[in-house]
Amino acid sequence: MTVLFYFFFVINLIAFVSIGYDKFLAKNQKRRIPERTLLSFVFLVGTIGSGIAMLLFRHKTAKKSYLWKFWLLATLQIGLIFLVYYFGLIANKI
Repeated sequence: MTVLFYFFFVINLIAFVSIGYDKFLAKNQKRRIPERTLLSFVFLVGTIGSGIAMLLFRHKTAKKSYLWKFWLLATLQIGLIFLVYYFGLIANKI
């Protein structure tokens, strides 16, 4: 369980830093981090880190296509967590 916690922590930290760094690159008109890369961290359960960074750095909050993908991944993760929790409780009762 400890390894899983550290995995979540590291992925969220990387996602947070990536959003912040992409904002820095955008301000300085440098080559940006591809959206696919940023969304891959969200896919790898970096949703919390990405979401906090988006709000804190005010980055990617106006781009509708990115937000749709972000919220789709977040919703799927919430649904998956619910299913694992729900069926985990049923399995423990059997």
